[in-house]
Amino acid sequence: MRRRSSPPPSPLPQRDGVDPVRVRLPAGDEWATVRDHLVARLAAGDGVIDGMLDAGLIVGADGRPVARDTAYVPGMYVWFHRPLPAEERVPYPVEVVYRDEHLVVADKPHFLATTPRGSHVAETALARLRRELDLPTLTAAHRLDRLTAGLVLFTVRPGERGSYQTLFRDRRVTKEYEAIAPYDPEVTLPCTVRSRIVKERGVLAARELAGEPNAVSRIELLEHRAGHGRYRLVPHTGQTHQLRVHMNALGLPILGDPLYPVVTGPVPAGDFRRPLQLLARVLEFTDPVTGHEHRFVSGRVLQAWSAYDAWAR
Repeated sequence: MRRRSSPPPSPLPQRDGVDPVRVRLPAGDEWATVRDHLVARLAAGDGVIDGMLDAGLIVGADGRPVARDTAYVPGMYVWFHRPLPAEERVPYPVEVVYRDEHLVVADKPHFLATTPRGSHVAETALARLRRELDLPTLTAAHRLDRLTAGLVLFTVRPGERGSYQTLFRDRRVTKEYEAIAPYDPEVTLPCTVRSRIVKERGVLAARELAGEPNAVSRIELLEHRAGHGRYRLVPHTGQTHQLRVHMNALGLPILGDPLYPVVTGPVPAGDFRRPLQLLARVLEFTDPVTGHEHRFVSGRVLQAWSAYDAWAR
């Protein structure tokens, strides 16, 4: 099998810590021009692609602007910067808990996406750290949900990213979470929850279905008071929303969860009240590059435990 060649380096710099979009023209298409393909593929609206081409905002591998009549060549790459959406700034810092020549481990706040996606682009942990640390090559080795706070591992050198991603793929990272949820003395803990979780594209909430389990979580009660418990959650698999789904299945939905047990309406931009009380507390692994044993612990405190009335306002 012939190995696919790596794409050429981007001729465009990052903008606000965000990489330009790269498009590879696929084989098998029969477009007359690059312009025709981009109009059909990107669905950017009438006149948008033409306007970008005329302004010289779409470039080839040599950095030169692509003209409207540039012939379509399968395998050709083009780059451009997407217009940045208007984003509400998340008013909490991304704390760096560890940094060396290979890694950055950050303590991400609630409400901040890990990487650019959808309407969250420059206002993400990755883009912020690239700007603040002046590390344009920084990439994320894994992701946390936007609503979840806690530890995220970023890699400094592009050539080493795969080694760290493999740690997560092969489940060689010990991850511990903390959550605040209702306390129910009828729920026997600790316990291990096993189920089959399916997350459909375009559907906000994941579902548990009958079938072979693909999600396993260890749930422990650390302490309780005033009808709430502080829980330690250890996922042994990595399905989308796994811990939130499993806590809800126990009848212990995590405080501040807008999806489980009920999908609520969208929160207005700029409303940072009642963050989801879920925290990625611990990351522990053997560094695949240096061989060092790492254990990182988040310094964040879940507000519904430390100051419930302030959280619930």
